[in-house]
Amino acid sequence: MRLSKTLTAMAVATVLLGGCQATAQQTSANNAVTMQQQNLPDVDISYETFTLDNGLTVVVHEDRKAPIVAVNVWYGVGSKDESEGQTGFAHLFEHLMFNGTENYDDEYFGPFERAGATDMNGTTNSDRTNYFQNVPTPALDMALWMESDRMGHLLGAVTQEKLDEQRGVVQNEKRQGEAQPYGRVFGFLAEQTFPEGHPYSWSVIGSMEDLNAASLDDVHQWFNDYYGAANAVVVLAGDIDVETAKQKMNKYFGDIEAGKPLKKLNSWVAKREGTKRATMEDNVPAARLYKLWNTAEMGTADSDYLGLLVDILASGKNSRLYQRLVYDEQIASMVSGFNYERVLAGQFFIIADAKPGVDMDRIEAIIDEEVAKIIAEGPTAEELERTKFSTVAGFVRGAERIGGFGGKSDILAAGEVYHGDPGYYEQSMEHLKEATPAKVQAAAERWLSDGAFVLNVVPQPNYTTIESQADRSELPEVGELPQLELPELTTFTLSNGLEVALAERHDVPTVQMRLVIDSGYASDFGGKVGTASYTMSMLREGTTSRDSLELSKELESLGTNLYASASLDNSTVSMDTLVTSLVPSLDIMADVLMNPAFSEEEIERKRGLWIESIKKEKAQPTSQAFRVLPQLIFGDNHAYSVPFTGSGTEASIQSLTRADLVNHAETWLRPDISRLVIVGATTEAEIKPLLEEYLGAWTSPATAAPEKQFTAVEPQQEARVYLIDQPGTPQSTIIAGHLAPSSNVDNAEAIDVMNTILGGSFTSRLNMNLREDKGWSYGARSSWYAADEAGMMLATAPVQTDKTKESIQEILKEFEGYLGANPATADELEKVISNKTAKLPGAYETKAALLGSIVNTLEKGKDMTWLENYGQRIRSLEVDTIRDTADDVLRPNDLTWVIIGDLSLIEDEVRSLNLGTVTKLDSDGNAL
Repeated sequence: MRLSKTLTAMAVATVLLGGCQATAQQTSANNAVTMQQQNLPDVDISYETFTLDNGLTVVVHEDRKAPIVAVNVWYGVGSKDESEGQTGFAHLFEHLMFNGTENYDDEYFGPFERAGATDMNGTTNSDRTNYFQNVPTPALDMALWMESDRMGHLLGAVTQEKLDEQRGVVQNEKRQGEAQPYGRVFGFLAEQTFPEGHPYSWSVIGSMEDLNAASLDDVHQWFNDYYGAANAVVVLAGDIDVETAKQKMNKYFGDIEAGKPLKKLNSWVAKREGTKRATMEDNVPAARLYKLWNTAEMGTADSDYLGLLVDILASGKNSRLYQRLVYDEQIASMVSGFNYERVLAGQFFIIADAKPGVDMDRIEAIIDEEVAKIIAEGPTAEELERTKFSTVAGFVRGAERIGGFGGKSDILAAGEVYHGDPGYYEQSMEHLKEATPAKVQAAAERWLSDGAFVLNVVPQPNYTTIESQADRSELPEVGELPQLELPELTTFTLSNGLEVALAERHDVPTVQMRLVIDSGYASDFGGKVGTASYTMSMLREGTTSRDSLELSKELESLGTNLYASASLDNSTVSMDTLVTSLVPSLDIMADVLMNPAFSEEEIERKRGLWIESIKKEKAQPTSQAFRVLPQLIFGDNHAYSVPFTGSGTEASIQSLTRADLVNHAETWLRPDISRLVIVGATTEAEIKPLLEEYLGAWTSPATAAPEKQFTAVEPQQEARVYLIDQPGTPQSTIIAGHLAPSSNVDNAEAIDVMNTILGGSFTSRLNMNLREDKGWSYGARSSWYAADEAGMMLATAPVQTDKTKESIQEILKEFEGYLGANPATADELEKVISNKTAKLPGAYETKAALLGSIVNTLEKGKDMTWLENYGQRIRSLEVDTIRDTADDVLRPNDLTWVIIGDLSLIEDEVRSLNLGTVTKLDSDGNAL
C-alpha cells in the first residue's frame, strides 16, 4: 500500500503541484531537504483487533477529538473474484446493498441522512468492496444495525424488480464513464495487458452483456458465496472503545453466518516480454500516450519503491518527464504517472498528452530515454528524499480524519483485508524509509527493462454463531445528538491593515491559511475574460528571486501545499504546511504574493497549456455547459456572463500580455480588500510576529480600492432551448437553469433546504425519479449556484440518449409538481433538517472544512455565533416557508435549457416538446 496513493486509480490524470520553501540557492535547497528528512514524522495509529465466533474481524481505533464514529465495512470480494461471463457482479452488488434489506426495505441513505452521517459511500475495486460512513456517536447503534442487516439479512429484499432497476443504474454509470474523453481506455488496457482468464483482464464495472445476462438466482448465489461474516472486516474508529465495540458487534453481527470456505489467488503478476502496441480512435481533445508495464504486486518492497519512482519520473512539476516534455521542449500539455497497486499484480503507468501536431513517437522516445537513465543511474538522493517527505506529509494529512478515503479507518481496513494486518501501513513506511537510490534503481531494472505496452488450501475454522441479540423489527433510535462547539475565533489587524482571523486547532501539527481577495472572475468585467485566473495561476510560476521549478522544489521539500487561484467573486492564496515548515513556508508565500515575476517565458509556456485545457473543457459535456450557460442567463453585459470554469476563451487568453497580468496584480492584490483566515496548531502570540515579518511589507497603493462593477440583470420571461452536438456519445447531458437570488439573501437557508428536497441530495426528488425509479441516469441533481450579486438555480442530469425527451419531461414534472399539486412535505423537511443538523458536530473534523466555513461566514459579514447557530436556524424552518420559498424562486416556465448530445438522435424529439425557441450552438456557444 503506497502511503500517499491509497486511491491510485484516481490519480490517473492528476498532476501534484506541491509547495514549500528554502532559498533561491541550490545549496540552501539541499540543506532544507536534509533538515526535513531529519524531521520525517512517525505515524502511530493505535488499534486493537478481535474476532467474533463467526469469523468476523473487528478493528477498533479510539480517537475522541470529535463525537463521531467512523464505521468502515470491507468485504474481501472484488471483480477479481468473478469469472468470465459473470463480470460486474461485485459492483452490481455494491448498488443492490444500498437498496433495502429484509428488515428495512427502503433507501439505505434515509436513516443516515436524518442522523447527520458524513463521508458516506460504498465502492468496489478489483480486490474488495467497502461501505463506510461517519455518524454521530448516538447514531452508532443505528449504523451497526443497518450494516449488519445488509450483511446478514439482505437476500429476501433482492427482488427481480430491484435487480432490473440497479442493473439499469450500473449500465448508465458505465455509459456515463465511457462518454467521457478517454473513458474507454482502461477497460481496453485490462483486456490487452493481462492474459485471458486473469482476474484483472476485465473491468470492475463489467460488460453490458454479462450485466444483461445476470439472473436473480445468479446474484443470490454470488451473495451467498462471498458476503459471509468470515470474509468481512469492520473497523470502528473515533469516539469508541474496545469493550463497547465488543458488546455492540456481538449484539448486531454475532448471529450472522460465517459463509462458505473460499479459494483465493494470492499472486499472479503476469510480467510481460517484448513490446505490444495498439491504436484506439475516440472523441478526445488531444492525442494521449499510455505506456505501462506489469509489475510487482501490492505489499512488496518493489511495489513501494516503484511508487516513489513514478513520482520522480512523472508526478508534478519537479518530475523528470514534466520538465522534459512540458517545460523544456513544450511538446506535451500534460504528463502524469501512477503505480497501480493491486493484490495480485501491479502496473506502472506513464501518461502524456501531446500538443497539436506533435508526433507521438517523439514523446515516447523521451519517455524511453528517461526510463533508461533511471535504470542505468537511479534517482538522485535529493529527488528520493524530497519524494519521501512529500509522501509522508500527504499520509499525515490523511490520518487527521477517522473516516473517508485515506482516513484512519480506511488505512486499518486496507491493511487487514489486503495483508492480514491492520497496521501494515508501518511496513510500507519502513519500505519508504529504507529506500535508497540503489534500491529504487534495482526495482526499475527488474520491472521496467522489458514488457511495455504502448497500453495458496487451508481448512476453514469451525465457526459458530450465537443466538441473535438484535431486535430486527425496527431500527434503533438515534440518541440525543451533541451540540456543535467551534473554536474561538481570534481577530487582529497587521500594521499594513490586513485583517487576520485565527481559529486554533492543535490535533495534528499543521497550519492552514487562506488569503481571500475581493476580486475573482467578476473583476474581469470590461477587460479580457480569464485575466484574474491567469494572473493568480502565474503567482506559482516564479518570483523575482525563485524561478518556477525552484519554487516548486522548495515547497515539495518542505511538504507544503501552496495554491493561488480565482473563483467567481474572490481570488485566493492558500497554504497548508507542517508546523515545522511554517517559517520558511511563510517566506515563500510572501515572496509569491509580493514579488511575482510574470516571466514572459513562463507566460508563453502556460498559454499553450491553458488553451489546451479550454479545449478539454469544451470536450467534457458538463464543463462545456458551464462555459455557455452563464452568458445565456446573465446576458452579454454582466460581470457573471463569463465561463464559470474561470478559464476565459481561447481568443482572450491568446491576447493576454504581461502588462495585462501586471496591471491586474497591481490593481487587485492589495491588503485593504483582503482578509487572511488561519486554522491550525498555532496561537496569536506565535503567528502574529511571523505575519508582521513576512507580510508586513505588503502595502496598499495610494489609489482608492477598486470595486467590481455589476449591472442590473432581469430574469428571462420565457423558456429557451440550446442544443450542442456531440456525435456518437451514448448519453445526453441536460442542464436547465434560471436566474436566482444571491448568496447574501436573508432566506438563504430556506432556499438551500428547498433545493435539497428538490434535487440537492441522493434521496431528493430528481435523483429518486431519474436514477432510482426510472434507471435512466447515474445521478440527477439540482443546485443553487449562489454568488455575491446573483445566482443560478440549475438542474443537471446526464441521461441515456434514448430517454432524453422523457427525462426533460420528468424534470419539468418535478419542478411543476413542487410548485403545484406536490409541494414540499413535512416529512421531507424533517429529513433534511435532521441531516443538516445531526452531521454538524462532525462536520468540522478537518482544518480544511473549518477554514472554508469560517471564510464563508466572514465573507457574509457574520461571526462565529452566527455559524454556531446554523442548526437553530435550520430547525426553525417550517414547511409553509419552504413552499413559499419555492414559489418565489422556481420558475419552470422560464428555464434556459442546454442539452448536449448526439443531435441526429435527439434533436427532433427535443423540438417536439415545444419548450421554447430552439437554437443550435457550436462548442464556443455561438449560434449556428
